[in-house]
Amino acid sequence: MNGNGFGRLFQFSTYGESHGDAMGVVVSGCPAGVELDEEKIQRELDRRKPGQSMITTSRGEPDEVSIHSGLQDGYTTGTPIGMTIENKDARSGKYEPFVTAPRPSHGDFTYSAKFGTRNWGGGGRSSARETVNWVAAGAVAQQVLEQSDYDVEIKAHVNKIGDVEAPEVTFEEMLEHTEENDVRCAHPETAEKMRELTDEYQKKGDSIGGSIYFEARGVPRGLGAPRFESFPSRLGRAMFSIPATTSVEYGLGTEASEWTGHDRNEDWEFGEDGDPVPVGNKHGGLQGGITTGQPIYGEATWHAPTSIPKEQTTVDWETGEEKNVQVVGRHDPVLPPRAVPVVEAMLWVTVLDFMLLAGRINPDRLDGDVGEYDTDYHPSSPHNE
Repeated sequence: MNGNGFGRLFQFSTYGESHGDAMGVVVSGCPAGVELDEEKIQRELDRRKPGQSMITTSRGEPDEVSIHSGLQDGYTTGTPIGMTIENKDARSGKYEPFVTAPRPSHGDFTYSAKFGTRNWGGGGRSSARETVNWVAAGAVAQQVLEQSDYDVEIKAHVNKIGDVEAPEVTFEEMLEHTEENDVRCAHPETAEKMRELTDEYQKKGDSIGGSIYFEARGVPRGLGAPRFESFPSRLGRAMFSIPATTSVEYGLGTEASEWTGHDRNEDWEFGEDGDPVPVGNKHGGLQGGITTGQPIYGEATWHAPTSIPKEQTTVDWETGEEKNVQVVGRHDPVLPPRAVPVVEAMLWVTVLDFMLLAGRINPDRLDGDVGEYDTDYHPSSPHNE
């Protein structure tokens, strides 16, 4: 199976199944000299982990991270960073009825059709549990950028669940309020309505979809390339990789179809540094596939979770029988609240990868200028040999 890695210079590759022994990620391309705080990685994993509220799965996973390589005295060495997160509460037995009878709208049959086999416990590799690895990798990327010369900030919040939609909020409101409620909506009044709606579907044995608004500030202009290496194309790949994502948009998004060219186009003016800057930001910080230096913002949408206890119909491809089934187990009634840290993680790794490619950050050493290598004495320097 290919497709288990992401990135070009800042890369991460993952392994593990939903009900296997552990999840794991190997991060390559992290510059040396980054002070890597394991507690900060753990805090990001805690935001994504199951069992944190009544509107998430009750699976009791502590999601404790262990770092096995790539560090010396708390600093990255430039070599691959290996991390594992053990599965502590796996219960594969509940999935035995679906070994040859695919759950509706899951990847059970498509995986079996492609590979001739699959790990059927909890969906195996296709489970969204695998995104725990992405959050760990994103936490590394975040710390690289926070210790760089650039003031990059990234935040997301749940802006819609079902037909309940939050009004626009500021970036500062997202920073202040997103983590104050279980829904992770930065508008407290709307968050309560979202929670009530989710409870209604959960009581009926059903689920509901929603969307997340995201924003990245401080991203320098000039990142990206035309066509297949454009910033929006790589951003789209990052977001669409998240399980259950059905749409991704930036700037005006689908609303752009309602705007005339004259109304959508943004005039140019001189900025404080004397260079041209767009007046407004309906383009979402991206023009010609390249960053403008303005905030990058957009929205991603998730369909309702497919694992629901409500009765559904499937077929058994071995017996040829049709049967009614209930997907019992521990599942989220709505996905965006736990997807917020995943979205942020994929933004961190995407932005860092582009900045390394553009030479804005030294890919070898964080404490050295691009293209310059400090050979002064350091206790752990290879130049001491």
